[in-house]
Amino acid sequence: MEILHFTEQHEAYRNRFQDFLQKVVTPFIDDWERDHMHPKSVWKKMGAAGFLCPWVATEYGGMGGDLLYSMVINRELARTNHTGLIVYLHSDIVVPYLATFGTEAQKKKFLPGCITGDVIMAVAMTEPDTGSDIAAITTTAVEEGDEVVINGSKTFISIGQNCDLVVVAARDPSVANPYQALSLYLVEDGTPGFSKGNKIDKMGMHSQDTSELFFHNCRIPLSNRLGEKGQGFLQLMQKLQQERLMVALQAVDSAEFALDWIVDRCKHPPAASADLLQSQAVQFALAEMATEVKIGKTFVYKLIADHMEKKDVVQETSMAKYWTTDLLKRTVGRGLDLIGAEGTRESCPIVRTWRDAQIYSIFAGTNEIMKTIIAKQMFK
Repeated sequence: MEILHFTEQHEAYRNRFQDFLQKVVTPFIDDWERDHMHPKSVWKKMGAAGFLCPWVATEYGGMGGDLLYSMVINRELARTNHTGLIVYLHSDIVVPYLATFGTEAQKKKFLPGCITGDVIMAVAMTEPDTGSDIAAITTTAVEEGDEVVINGSKTFISIGQNCDLVVVAARDPSVANPYQALSLYLVEDGTPGFSKGNKIDKMGMHSQDTSELFFHNCRIPLSNRLGEKGQGFLQLMQKLQQERLMVALQAVDSAEFALDWIVDRCKHPPAASADLLQSQAVQFALAEMATEVKIGKTFVYKLIADHMEKKDVVQETSMAKYWTTDLLKRTVGRGLDLIGAEGTRESCPIVRTWRDAQIYSIFAGTNEIMKTIIAKQMFK
């Protein structure tokens, strides 16, 4: 029995997206990786072709599709073996903040551009001294009449260079309770006092523009507050379930790509290499890896089905996020061990996969935080 039902429309969408990737993305990935950046123009091409925010309602210019369209995009992007064009962050993690908590005026102003690629969104939570502990955010937002003055800095912000609109988490310094002090604000690129710092040179995800963001007496209209004042922490918590599901899905899809490549390499090793499939140890390793990937994919698909039915699966999502991201690193690491010396060369595709995989256990909440959430759910 299928857990998720992909219709003919979904499959036609997949075929169209595969063709798009072959023409617009795949031929340029190596160049983007060497340049440590991808061009902003590719976002507009994605939007023009209908591959951004497919779930947004038609009244804002979207196609009104379900989450399965996003799954199609994420799976096919994972199979290009690069993480620079982090579409799911924009489409399925950040834009939902605007769609859920935004006023009608905010949605009419920004959502059409999010679909066309003219407005690329990022979310700014992490700070130099604040990671998973959102309540420890120090960036301030002081409301003065019909304006808000933001001061502080953010770091490790994905799409930090290419973003046009940022959801900024900031606190009211006059409120003592850190959970009640947080609010979310929309800050547009080009706003005086808002600047983009250095693009961070990372171990992996080379073509993805992770950056520092700075706010110095940055004044925005009070109408750019996202939702009610003091509701920022609850808003972030509400959206973390889908964020962590998207990370788990990306981890499983990447692990499946790596496994397929490893199996093919074992079937067709380079000339003069050992026939790996004659080794029982290799056969057992591949069997174990395939089993774990299948288990992970089945679990994540079930959670996505539950999430689409609006069920509360916070505990299970935390399990999936930590287990699948560890699975990805474990799968690629074992694959590199199996293929030996070839796995030490940059020309080996899963070397990139291995590098990119290392951050998965950290972002969207570290895996240690995931285990803390699971334990609290177990013993409450």
